[in-house]
Amino acid sequence: MTIANLPAIRACRPAWNKGRVVGQKRPLMPKHVWAIRVRLEIAENHRDLALFNLAIDSKLRGCDLVKLKVADIYASGQVKERASIIQSKTQRPVRFEITEGTRKSILRWMQEPLMVGSEYLWPGRFHERLHISTRQYARLVLDWVISIGLDPTSFGTHSMRRTKVAHIYRKTGNLRAVQLLLGHTKMDSTVRYLGVELEDALAISEAVEI
Repeated sequence: MTIANLPAIRACRPAWNKGRVVGQKRPLMPKHVWAIRVRLEIAENHRDLALFNLAIDSKLRGCDLVKLKVADIYASGQVKERASIIQSKTQRPVRFEITEGTRKSILRWMQEPLMVGSEYLWPGRFHERLHISTRQYARLVLDWVISIGLDPTSFGTHSMRRTKVAHIYRKTGNLRAVQLLLGHTKMDSTVRYLGVELEDALAISEAVEI
């Protein structure tokens, strides 16, 4: 008697995103940025303040931010006003500005004992870890947003990357500038990243007369 081949029965696994809020993480508003800065300053948390400020200025992905070396942003006894690194994801260079407030916070952080002789800007606390991990960075971001009463499910490390460019886009509508600042190779990537909709494009077009 022939036995028909029946499909294998597999255990039903819950969807990876069940119960999670997925999608693009929101950029911070200026009031959020200042609220976090004030809290970190009051707490005299020099490492987190420098990290937060540089995350906003640099617009780097978390994987690139945590691996920054002192030599990337510091030379001749001072923090550079502009810096350039090779992105891990694209292997292409990207340049970013370091504002005066950020430079001051980095200089203060570099005076800490943990930074003596450190090659990395955000050294790990264990000998086998040269710098903080992206997971540690993600936890810090959640701590920051929770500290000012924001919903942690709406924000993440990409909120840091998106914050400054989102405001640049709102003020100027200049997608090309945002593309260069983010280090995107294609404009389509920038449009998707910012969540630019047709209404945004039409509003920009209507404001331009030729």
